Amino acid sequence: MDYVVTDATTLDGDRVDIEIRAGRLDRIVPAGEGDPEAFDADRRYDADGRLVTPPLVEPHLHLDATLTAGDPRWNDPGTLAEGIRIWADHKESLRKEDVKARATQAVEWMAANGITRVRTHADTTEETLAGVEALLELREEVSDLVDLQVVAFPQDGVFTRPRHEDLLREAMEMGCDLVGGIPHNEHTREDGVASVEMAMDLAEQYGTPVDLHIDETDDPGSRFTEVLASEALKRGLGERTTASHTTAMHSYSNAYADKLISLVTESGVSVVTNPPDNSVLQGRYDDYPRRRGHTRIDQLHDAGVTVALGHDSVMDPWYHYGTGDQLDAAFVLLHYAHMSGRGDVETLWRMLTESNAAVFGATEYGLEAGNEGSLVVYDSPDPFNALRTRAARTVVLREGRVVAETEPRETVVRRPDGERRVDFHR
Repeated sequence: MDYVVTDATTLDGDRVDIEIRAGRLDRIVPAGEGDPEAFDADRRYDADGRLVTPPLVEPHLHLDATLTAGDPRWNDPGTLAEGIRIWADHKESLRKEDVKARATQAVEWMAANGITRVRTHADTTEETLAGVEALLELREEVSDLVDLQVVAFPQDGVFTRPRHEDLLREAMEMGCDLVGGIPHNEHTREDGVASVEMAMDLAEQYGTPVDLHIDETDDPGSRFTEVLASEALKRGLGERTTASHTTAMHSYSNAYADKLISLVTESGVSVVTNPPDNSVLQGRYDDYPRRRGHTRIDQLHDAGVTVALGHDSVMDPWYHYGTGDQLDAAFVLLHYAHMSGRGDVETLWRMLTESNAAVFGATEYGLEAGNEGSLVVYDSPDPFNALRTRAARTVVLREGRVVAETEPRETVVRRPDGERRVDFHR
């Protein structure tokens, strides 16, 4: 479809007109040099200097569990283990249609927030695989809004129950896009290592990428990321391997962390940090001081590792809050990862766009002529203020088609001498 956005501000600060034809970015020219009159009146949007970016990408989510917070109970202890126990109770009565209804609602929230690609994990340790079936069907049903990847994810471990290995294989046969795992949730170190090897075997068998929950713990003795990186290096699978969470890296000695980061760099494995969840799940076993418990983002960046930024959960047993907004995840990260410097703004937006797209495997992505005609306009003039205010997405385009619109809010303060409009920008 055709569409034109005029007078938008890019992440680099350029004011541009963006012309989309047949769903592709046709021309990006300095503001005022476009030809909006060549487009129908209802196919034009005047950004009036607002920020524009490529569409956002969600690299780590759990759509089968989304919107279940409080059912059957709230996670008051706040631990990862308690979240797993609550989810285990919930999934005893999991129904496909319920999963689809909740997941569809969450996808619509994300589309409204400018997200057009989502990677979701689907629990394969639920005996009926209802969640897997639901999300595979949903992959097609929500394709007007998002590209959906489904990871076959053995939440309770592969070797913790006799049927779990077969269920994981069955999920891959059903058509999951990636192989998942959770080696730190296996009963023993040996089983954890075997689960990593099995995931890599399945990835080779089915020709898919790998995305493992790995070392999501404060325990410095949990060292499975080294196994994943080593296997990826030996098998030449680094470019399609993702290590999600890696929060134990925060607790490793500096000497070991340096060795591990070198191995991850050499292997080509990417990392996903999930600040909303891990800011509340980690450090729960600490007295004081309490660890922040996120991965070593700055050191990974310095080593050249791709670090993506995920939301992880939206109102589920692990994280009760959230609206499916990547800017919320970035806002949490900039606080608890000490990324609050002015120079960190560029890094955060690179994570939200380029790094997330790279982990997803997105092609033809970005605001360049010839790429897909998808973009997001924010009710804010620049990257810093868009993050600071978590600005509304005024327009979201997917291949030249408007998939979401938000009317900017208007706040008025009334004082004795009159009214003043407040937009929270100085």
